[in-house]
Amino acid sequence: MSKELVTNRLTKVGVFYDGNYFLHVSNYYNYVHPRRARLSIAGLHQFIRQQIAAEEGVDVRHCKIVDAHYFRGRLNAQEASQKGNLLYYDRVFDDILMSEGVVTHYLPIRTYFGRREEKGVEVWLSLEAYELSHLKQFDVIVLIASDGDYVPLARKLNTLGTRVMLVNWEFEYTNEEGAKMVTRTSSDLIEEVTYPLPMHAIIEGKVRRQAAGNVEDLFVQSAASRFAGPANGEAPQAEVTEGEQATGEIHSLKNGYGFIKYPPNNLFFHYTSVIDGEFAELQEGDPVTFTFAKNDEGQPIAKNVRLLVGEEGGPY
Repeated sequence: MSKELVTNRLTKVGVFYDGNYFLHVSNYYNYVHPRRARLSIAGLHQFIRQQIAAEEGVDVRHCKIVDAHYFRGRLNAQEASQKGNLLYYDRVFDDILMSEGVVTHYLPIRTYFGRREEKGVEVWLSLEAYELSHLKQFDVIVLIASDGDYVPLARKLNTLGTRVMLVNWEFEYTNEEGAKMVTRTSSDLIEEVTYPLPMHAIIEGKVRRQAAGNVEDLFVQSAASRFAGPANGEAPQAEVTEGEQATGEIHSLKNGYGFIKYPPNNLFFHYTSVIDGEFAELQEGDPVTFTFAKNDEGQPIAKNVRLLVGEEGGPY
């Protein structure tokens, strides 16, 4: 086969997301990493095409993502409706996935002995990826995952002659409770794939990637944007005036901090910013007043958070 035919053949790519893992990584970059921005589906797909084109020796125009699938456990509608705007944000993210041609696969999150657990996603993803590789004859399958449970899938794909690219991240940080949180990728999985892509090292410029491409395009917003919304692809945070007062609703509460809904994004507040009451008294969905402020990096946050109460002493 001539070099011209090799470099101009169509390389068919299938992308398979472990949705819970992708959300975990996106939340890390949005809430913990200095970038304070979510991962972009469109930007990630373009980056993947560039890397595969370089590895396979083809023009990026001849490297096409012909199939993409997203797998995740999800709360049922009734439970989601009780968690603020979770249904809305789920729909926004569904719209983003749909606009990028990503097919969604959801399993219900079950409760086992009082704990909600996501079960069966790895098996479902693996079965679909293997079956579709047979039917559509992908040249390369991209796994956005880190779990060693995908090792059998990688081995099976190797027997088909399908190359596997593993898009993975590794990081650690200390949470608000002082506990060390660690995310690692299975070394066995890395060994089985053809093209391991350590995104954490690529983003930090610690390893040389095969193809050119702007790392900033991997993120929905610029690094200067402090708080992206709960769903990938939302509009940037509107400009705010420090000291201006506003009203909103508690979106979520963690140990020592929380977020206030401020469409299209959320505003961070620390427990020390709660006035005329205690942080522990707040609940998700409570109406509050607050004033706009900026942190040391010039990014918008909420201060002077006060629960709005009615005549009977409860929230409005």
